[in-house]
Amino acid sequence: MLVNCVVYNDGHKVADSTLEDVTQYLQQAGNFVWVALQDATEPELRILQKQFNLHELAVEDVFNGLQRPKVEEYDEHLFVILQAPAYHGKDLHMGQINIFVGSNFVLSVRQECEQTLLGVRARAEREPHMLKYGSAYVLYALSDAIVDLFFPVVDMLDDELEQLETVMFHNQDARQNMERLYDFKYKSNVLRHALLPLADGFSKLFGGRVPAQIDGAENYFRDVHDHIMLLNSQLDTIRDTISTAIQVNLSLIAIDHGEVNKKLAGWGAILVLITIFTGIWGMNFEYMPELHWKFGYPMALTVMAGSSYYLYRRFKKAGWI
Repeated sequence: MLVNCVVYNDGHKVADSTLEDVTQYLQQAGNFVWVALQDATEPELRILQKQFNLHELAVEDVFNGLQRPKVEEYDEHLFVILQAPAYHGKDLHMGQINIFVGSNFVLSVRQECEQTLLGVRARAEREPHMLKYGSAYVLYALSDAIVDLFFPVVDMLDDELEQLETVMFHNQDARQNMERLYDFKYKSNVLRHALLPLADGFSKLFGGRVPAQIDGAENYFRDVHDHIMLLNSQLDTIRDTISTAIQVNLSLIAIDHGEVNKKLAGWGAILVLITIFTGIWGMNFEYMPELHWKFGYPMALTVMAGSSYYLYRRFKKAGWI
């Protein structure tokens, strides 16, 4: 579905265009076209592939589901894949933004993405002195906005992890704690997989040889790269915290099991002592004086009860019961 197709010249909007009229605007000197599609159909993308001379392999990646983020350079254009996070309650959703960048065009294709990115176009149009740099600035504005979407998600994940750490020592449901920790670990891995490849990809866009499409805009992509590195550092810290929390939770489980085992051992010792006495007095030998003593039975009960009470007090004092 077509969202926008706008022609710009020297940083200012010239006209809205249809997909079929893009070619005639590209033939006019100084123009560049910014096309935005959402969940593009194959016929729409094939029209633009022909007009922008897009590489077949890059076009195929758009339709192959969620791809690994990357920055690829083809003969006449750059192809960038970014993932955009959306956090709703406890659910993390990742959408994909595919960006084709040529010398006089930018094509962005959002696939299963909840983020509209309409604010990026509005921001660019408010800055004609930057928009006059053309496709390089548009790529920067899009990538900067998408990378910035990760900051609130990472912050929310960090806050939830801190809350869990606070209640973990008071919540006795160790299984629930472990499930939440592994849920955090899964989310942090998803975010990390979306960001880690971009550190290498965006490092190609500044310093040394850079693609012709973004020549002169290297400093802007260095800024995006710095944000990516900061997010990766935050995620590494979160992953370390999760690993530590998992070990602590396992230790708490072991301590709880130890407490249970001590209680079982204490009560077991008391029952064993009673069993020993009953075993001895239950043998019924002929020459056992207690068998014919009228106080034998009360005495046996008293000895068993007294011994049991003595062991109970000792175990209670030791914290085993």
